[in-house]
Amino acid sequence: MNQELIGILDQTIVMLQQHREDELRTLLDELHPADLAELLEELEDEQRAAVVQLMSGPTAAEAIAELELEEQAAIVTALPPEKAKAILDEMSADDAADLFAELEPEDAGSLLQLMTQEDATDVRELMTFPEDTAGGIMTTEFVAIGAQRTAADAIDELRRAAPSAETAYYVYVVDEQGRLVGVLSLRELIVAQPDAEIRSIMRTNVVSVHVNDDQEEVARTVQKYNLLAVPVVDDQDVLRGIVTVDDVIDVLEEEATEDIFRAGGMSDAEQQLDLEGPIWPAIRARLPWLLGLLFLSLVSGKVIEGFTPLMDRVTALAIFITTMAGGAGNAATQALTVVVRGLATGEMERDQVGRVVWREARIGIVIGAICGLVLGVTAMVWNHSPWIGLIVGLSIAINLMLAKAAGSLVPVIIQRLGLDPAVASGPFIATITDTTSMLVYFSIAALILGAVL
Repeated sequence: MNQELIGILDQTIVMLQQHREDELRTLLDELHPADLAELLEELEDEQRAAVVQLMSGPTAAEAIAELELEEQAAIVTALPPEKAKAILDEMSADDAADLFAELEPEDAGSLLQLMTQEDATDVRELMTFPEDTAGGIMTTEFVAIGAQRTAADAIDELRRAAPSAETAYYVYVVDEQGRLVGVLSLRELIVAQPDAEIRSIMRTNVVSVHVNDDQEEVARTVQKYNLLAVPVVDDQDVLRGIVTVDDVIDVLEEEATEDIFRAGGMSDAEQQLDLEGPIWPAIRARLPWLLGLLFLSLVSGKVIEGFTPLMDRVTALAIFITTMAGGAGNAATQALTVVVRGLATGEMERDQVGRVVWREARIGIVIGAICGLVLGVTAMVWNHSPWIGLIVGLSIAINLMLAKAAGSLVPVIIQRLGLDPAVASGPFIATITDTTSMLVYFSIAALILGAVL
């Protein structure tokens, strides 16, 4: 929160305490809905309800839609029915559906009864789709027209429907059965002759998504074709709704956050930072992952234990244990980052897996050779032993090559198993490379030292 908004927050609290509602209403009317949402987040529950009461229905709807769903639910259920109705009447159908999905069934039923029959039907329809699909994030508020109409008719329809539509940048063309057959941008409509038939000026190669498409696929489609909105159709190509670019931005943020948390072995429930919440849910979510990694890391310890007699004879080998593990882990993480991003964005196709793994392996060979030479010379000078230098240099070279290959291959395998490749990140891949790097390091040391000692 910037300093200006902090000042407004202080003014708001003072005005509430002094019951200066008219002045506060004027102050609130000057704020952007995003700023109002940030203001609401900082207020106590009672103050928040009082502020929302002073807002107009459209302003309150926009501000509340900017909040997290839990906060939206808390506010709407605390309001008098008439104010809740005024807000719900102004909310877009997709925002209202998300809100109702967060509510208890009794509260959702009560609030649905406050809405008009048409709006309530739209909300119920949206709630039937899984939340992470195109149907779950689409809105049913769009502008559609028949192909036999004229450009002038379309502009008139646009004027009529635009105030309640989610976006008015596109006019979708449908046939008598409601099937999507074309699209017009607002620019194309404006420059067309008023008496021109829609079928003669529309674009028929319409980019669309299916209601059951995953939201990540929807986001990729919008990104690929630089769309402000993408139409959503069902199995019969009937136009069911649209997904707008602001919803796509939310999807991208949600998916990125989800991947980051999964990479760290944390649950989706921890995605919202709650400094005042209980710590036990976080502990329950993180502990199994950490315990699993701890037991997996014991394998590395067992490998080292097997070569204890060798280290007793050549104690210099112990100096480079952390270097081997750390270098391999870092190399694997680099390769893994490239592959996970490629899988997440769709840039890496199934038939490219072999090429990607081979590319990373070649990178590992070159990097390994350079690092092995540098580290080998360092180890030789440091320990006054060419054999230690050879062991360290050769081991780090092989470990970096293997780590690069593993870092690119593991997330692909995990995806083939139907899991999110992000779970292969960070601690997981580092623990695997710890074990393999120790095995390679001490095996090479045993071979070389066994031959020369």
